[in-house]
Amino acid sequence: MDNRFSALHREAIHKELKSEEYDIVVIGGGITGAGIALDAASRGLKVALVEKKDFAWGTSSRSTKLIHGGLRYLKQFEINLVREVGRERAIVHRNARHLVIPEKMLLPIVEGGSLGKALSSIGLWVYDFLADVEREERRKMLDKKAVIKAEPLVRTDILKGGGLYFEYRTDDARLTIEVMKSAVNRGATCLNYAEVNGFTYKGKIATGVKVTDQLLGNSFVVKAKKIINATGPWVDNVRKLDAGKVKGKRLHLTKGVHVVVPRSRLPINQAVYFDVEVDDRMQFAIPRDEITYIGTTDTTFKGKTDRPKSKGEDVDYILESTNHMFPGINLTRKDVISSWVGLRPLIHEDGKDPSELSRKDEIFNAESGLISIAGGKLTGYRKMAERIVDLTIEKLGEEHGAPYTDLPYCQTEQIQLTGGNFSSDKSVDRYIAKQIEAAKPLELTDAEVTRFVHRYGKNLDVIFEKAISLMPQQGDPIHSMLIAELWYCVNFEMTNNLNDYLIRRTGRLYFERQHLEELYPLIANEMAKLMHWTEKQKAQELKAFKKEYLEVLDF
Repeated sequence: MDNRFSALHREAIHKELKSEEYDIVVIGGGITGAGIALDAASRGLKVALVEKKDFAWGTSSRSTKLIHGGLRYLKQFEINLVREVGRERAIVHRNARHLVIPEKMLLPIVEGGSLGKALSSIGLWVYDFLADVEREERRKMLDKKAVIKAEPLVRTDILKGGGLYFEYRTDDARLTIEVMKSAVNRGATCLNYAEVNGFTYKGKIATGVKVTDQLLGNSFVVKAKKIINATGPWVDNVRKLDAGKVKGKRLHLTKGVHVVVPRSRLPINQAVYFDVEVDDRMQFAIPRDEITYIGTTDTTFKGKTDRPKSKGEDVDYILESTNHMFPGINLTRKDVISSWVGLRPLIHEDGKDPSELSRKDEIFNAESGLISIAGGKLTGYRKMAERIVDLTIEKLGEEHGAPYTDLPYCQTEQIQLTGGNFSSDKSVDRYIAKQIEAAKPLELTDAEVTRFVHRYGKNLDVIFEKAISLMPQQGDPIHSMLIAELWYCVNFEMTNNLNDYLIRRTGRLYFERQHLEELYPLIANEMAKLMHWTEKQKAQELKAFKKEYLEVLDF
């Protein structure tokens, strides 16, 4: 395996970034930036990517974690958006079957709801048609009795019927990491904790980015023919770095809060997409292993972009809407075991409420040649990347001629992500069965093996091999597995600290927080050995994670 994506090779990556001139440097390591890096590298461009925090640190680890077509956008008549992202669902699923998992979604139809029976049926049919959904995953309309059988917890007094359709559940941060690893495997050079704080110019044209490494403290310049700003909620900040002010259209940030409760407190049989009583919005409730998560809000955000936080009213809004649809549950703040807050970088439109703003992406071209992209949805990351790489190659061809005029078209529709080389969903199931047998020496449960497969795909072979090799030395299979997983993330996923590992590589802070209090100091000890931390550094890392550990319940 290629370990050019190792946290232990940081200085070598620095040396490369400082010494080369790139065709493209991408600013931003979320799903959009990762998608651009993969698309550009797969076409033969020389690509660098820098991210000021960790990969997927911003919006790309704080979404609703669905690869979905956006059923509600039909109500806003965004037909082209629904068609594009609906069809993209199938492509993203095919290229990472272990990570993008079909999820039944129940849509209860209620009195006074946003869609009646007829409109729901037509809407879901149009949704399937636009998205070119496979026959076995097309919508089924249910009468009241069938909805209650499918989901006994749902409120019955206002229930009129329902629809059952498919979306795809994912882990947004892991998807970003796998796209990034795939880009690195094709020659891209990517570095996290590398903040852009300025540009270099030849005349008025930007020719490079000034970067400061947040971990090592040194600064350097990365030279490039074209610079792409894919920083999500920070797009306007980077535009200001270049031009001093934002000209033309600007971002409108909205906040999406999600809360996590134990599965036992909301034991729904499948994901549910339901109306909120107090406004014209809808909520998701999505079961996942031992928990169910619920969200989201959609309100204008004007706080500190780097640390968006849940507020008590946000949490109450979600809990009250959930209790309204599932009246026997009676969730309170005490039931919440974790939460997260994401910011959506939408394009501002005067006079529109946050929920009315388009989710379409938009490209901005600056006089300096800086190309910025904002808006869009997680599901549409590949098409967003295709559009901006097409534009960039066109500009490179105009300015530099061959070889840019002869580059191939986008190829990412056919590129399976690292760990995702499965031919069908059944092949994922067969791999899980095989790994259950392979994991017997490690004393893992079937459910634990399944979670590992959904996290790492076929890269799990490397982790299990490492874990089994450690057993004679460790004597404890559980501890061996913990060390092996951490070793893999440090050496092959550029994991630099506890937050990287426990939040974005594994999702444990959000989905397994109830097990972390005793576990994370043990992980810190093992990570200190891998990363050669001093006791002082280890104490700093423990303090940094403790802050995150407490903040997910600070509302």
